[in-house]
Amino acid sequence: MSGWKGKLENLVENIDNFSDDFRERLRKNKDDDRLLTIIPFIGYGTTKTVLLSGRVIENKYDITPQKDDGRWENLKNLYKRFETDEVSGARVRATFLETTVETETDAEGYFNAALDVNGVLPDELFHEVELHLLAPEENESSARVAAQVLVPPATARFGIISDLDDTVLTTNVTNKLKMFLTVALRNEYTRLPFRGVAAFYRALRKGIGGAENNPIFYVSSSPWNLYALLTEFLRIQEIPLGPLFLKDFGSHTFFSSSDHQSHKITNIEKILNAYPHLPFILIGDSGEQDPEIYAEIVRRFPQRILVIYIRNVNLDPDRVAAIESLITEIKIAGSQLVLAPDTQFAAAHAVAQNLIAAEELELVEIEKLEDDAAATQQSFAEED
Repeated sequence: MSGWKGKLENLVENIDNFSDDFRERLRKNKDDDRLLTIIPFIGYGTTKTVLLSGRVIENKYDITPQKDDGRWENLKNLYKRFETDEVSGARVRATFLETTVETETDAEGYFNAALDVNGVLPDELFHEVELHLLAPEENESSARVAAQVLVPPATARFGIISDLDDTVLTTNVTNKLKMFLTVALRNEYTRLPFRGVAAFYRALRKGIGGAENNPIFYVSSSPWNLYALLTEFLRIQEIPLGPLFLKDFGSHTFFSSSDHQSHKITNIEKILNAYPHLPFILIGDSGEQDPEIYAEIVRRFPQRILVIYIRNVNLDPDRVAAIESLITEIKIAGSQLVLAPDTQFAAAHAVAQNLIAAEELELVEIEKLEDDAAATQQSFAEED
């Protein structure tokens, strides 16, 4: 990228790196009496290997959002999420069943671990991995945590890969000012899901048989600093949990669409390569590049994509025409791209394709009405 946007991105990254180096030098020049914590990210794997990651940071702030938090409290909590003191060079031990590995955090405090699976896994979708902070030695209560890893069981018939912003939760990503205000002034409880999305995703997880336990993955360009907010939002809204593939804020580019595309394509490829026996459903929105990104995935992985659901959030005629062109291309490639006005439309298509049970459509419709009522109530409350 050239011009002022590229210069601004370089400036942001340089400031971030300088700040990290400065804090690290300060830490080395004083007694290390900080309370450290491990933030585990949901991992994923197979019956042979599980992969997990996380971050070690200084536990400086108590971030406990409440339903009745005002905008100022939400803004302060957002600041706390980004004003993190990461810990480089920390040693973390991961233990799963009978396998133990040790890993070390990088300059941004992130760690990755791969564990071989010795023995047969229980027939469950999620499993626990114990993480223990070995160095620096800290308070025992913050030094041990349990991480979840997702392993698709034999009953899984397909996988789902979904975007988050303007696909699962309302973000207004096409309007940067509205997007910032939405992220800054609302929290896990007050962010709004798209109508009916929770019931639809639960139906996809259950599949046509009702107990397929199909795995769901979320790929987004949101920064890792929002991981806790996003996973708690999914839990509160009863949207099925799954591994999140986010970005480091230090390398988070605010203007580059090519960076957004490469991040998503790289991680979607990683998921598809991890489960070569599973076909996938891709879900996104028309606000940015999801249709183009998913079309590229179809090109690279022919016969692996059952259907692409794109929520139509951009009604510009040129944008609609561009997506209609992709619909034709993807159909020729042997897959489908469905431009859906709402979740109910996508769910009806999924019923017709034998992806979800017919009775689930009514549940999506009921939840859509409930979400409509909740959004109206929140709108009235904000006007007051």
